[in-house]
Amino acid sequence: MTGGTVPDRTAPARSRPGRDRKAVLHPARGGHPDVGHLPHRPRVAVVGAGIAGLAAATCLAERGVDVRLLEREHYLGGRVGGWRTELVDGSVASMNRGFHAFFRQYYNLRNLLRRADPALTGLVGMPDYPLVHSDGYRDTFAGLPRTPPLNALAFVARSPTFTWRDVTKLRTRAALPLAHVSVPDTYEQLDHLDAASFLDRIGFPKAAQHLAFEVFSRSFFADPTELSAAELITMFHIYFLGSSEGLLFDVASDCFPQALWQPLQHYLTQRDVHLHTGTSVESVRFGHRRRFHVRCTPPLRGHGEELDVDAVVLATDPAGLRTLVQHSPQLGDSTWQRSIADLPSAPPFLVSRLWLDRPIAGDRPGFLGTSGYGPLDNISVLERYEHSASEWAHRHDGSVLELHAYALAGTPTVEQLRPRVLAELHRIYPETARAGIVDERHELRADCPLFPPGGFRDRPGVRTPDPHLVLAGDLVRVDLPVALMERAATTGMCAANELLAGWDTRGHALWSVPDRGRFAALRRLAPAH
Repeated sequence: MTGGTVPDRTAPARSRPGRDRKAVLHPARGGHPDVGHLPHRPRVAVVGAGIAGLAAATCLAERGVDVRLLEREHYLGGRVGGWRTELVDGSVASMNRGFHAFFRQYYNLRNLLRRADPALTGLVGMPDYPLVHSDGYRDTFAGLPRTPPLNALAFVARSPTFTWRDVTKLRTRAALPLAHVSVPDTYEQLDHLDAASFLDRIGFPKAAQHLAFEVFSRSFFADPTELSAAELITMFHIYFLGSSEGLLFDVASDCFPQALWQPLQHYLTQRDVHLHTGTSVESVRFGHRRRFHVRCTPPLRGHGEELDVDAVVLATDPAGLRTLVQHSPQLGDSTWQRSIADLPSAPPFLVSRLWLDRPIAGDRPGFLGTSGYGPLDNISVLERYEHSASEWAHRHDGSVLELHAYALAGTPTVEQLRPRVLAELHRIYPETARAGIVDERHELRADCPLFPPGGFRDRPGVRTPDPHLVLAGDLVRVDLPVALMERAATTGMCAANELLAGWDTRGHALWSVPDRGRFAALRRLAPAH
């Protein structure tokens, strides 16, 4: 959290980040308005320019800190990054690391984007995202009320996979945690259990498990048997029973750099942030003139191989963090070092983008979640919402599709997966079998965190044994109801707040969905459970 502050539940409507009247404000620590009162301007190295690193850099720079943002890739955004690529026909097209849903509950992420884009023109609403199962089941979230419990009642009223009869069969006491979420209490009670076992325990119908919960759990890059039940329950709270922002989401209106990161990069540059892409951080050790030496490859212009800084924010993926800490034995203490070394990574996932020589059927949704179709987890029709894809599709009378396959077993290869995901695509959208593939790109990665049963207790937090070293990212523990991109943005802001507090400088307020179940009657029942 933000240093033990008490959430403000009485924030005026005009200051709320969304429509939910119960959204919770977590106020900033007080202090000087910026670091100008200090004898020298502190310099911070932020390692990693994904969402977490960008959030930390922004919050520090806004308080006058000298920020050096170091990114291994040649693009910003981390797993929400993108770049340009030349296709075999000579046309230039956009390529992303993969589809991302910007839910309206992502208050801190959206506030970050608003720094450079106050009206959030870089996002566009997705009217629906149906879920289909190979057995013929289909669920949709369009037209549902947004306020709990009306959203749940309406979903049950029309869902083919979760009916009123199924509701009567639920084991009510065992299911209470779904409606009584409190972070971190939910983790302390149920983190030992995997998500699939919890759903079996409460009597959740199998069809609904496959179509809804499995789709959502795999968005955490994990099979339900490998995901903490507490993580799944908190996710259910964030997106459904705990928030009245609704289950529909926004998507980037163009390739991520154009829609999101170029405007934010301009905002950071105006605030004197020094951005170094294509720069790997090899190690961090104690310095002399300043607290740390950060060793970089290639050397930074004007600094050489080592950058002297007063503090460091580590905002990398799990593998990058493990490697960097392993090569930086002076950081933290032995217990903390072991917790980093033991950080698990999620199984590999595949993102495939196809440029087709004919258009897909006009009634296909922009995004479709799938279950029971082999390794294929979702299909995006990019010209439905992404400007550059729409331009390409119009010029070539074609279509641009993106396919995702999550939580892949073993050590898969693109050569093994490609025919399987294409076969499932043709099965779901038969017209694609007749289309020629102008070009294709495949990104097979394994750089996401895993949240397994029993992992919460040892998950590293924002603070470390050294007050001048902080962590950020979606792998980091923060005792707020946040997930995925919102966890990354929130921990980045928390990391900045920790450093600012050490310099007696005012931090940044945070928002979250309600940090406990919305229903008082169910909260009173919880002790009996």
